[in-house]
Amino acid sequence: MPDPDQRLFFLLQRAAHRLRTTADRRCLDAAGITTAQLAALFAIRDGSGLTQRRLADTLGLRESAVTALVRRLTEAGLIARRAHPSEHRAVVLELTGAGDDALRAARPAVDRFNAELRALLGDDGFTRTAAALHRLAHWEP
Repeated sequence: MPDPDQRLFFLLQRAAHRLRTTADRRCLDAAGITTAQLAALFAIRDGSGLTQRRLADTLGLRESAVTALVRRLTEAGLIARRAHPSEHRAVVLELTGAGDDALRAARPAVDRFNAELRALLGDDGFTRTAAALHRLAHWEP
């Protein structure tokens, strides 16, 4: 078996896929939303006056992907768009009551998922892994 360090990129991709598909299934079952939608809802809730461009930056996505995501969330009644107070071409994204309900419904699934990961990795491993992934997510080679 090759040294795991030599397959780090492959292992990160495989782990990300497994985590995403499991978390998506659980969030869909609990709240009818995917993890991408959940991340957007959290960002909109936490980012007062958030525009689509800022949402794209926050999520690390292209603006075209965020445009489609915002359209789906708007059509589902989870967010609303209103005119930006000072930028005539921009819109501000706001969480609706249904969006807040979806976040509340997803919370137990998210908490259970994190508890399972903490049990798998141990408290120290969970904290160290989160810190390492944060550094990787913000790495600028």
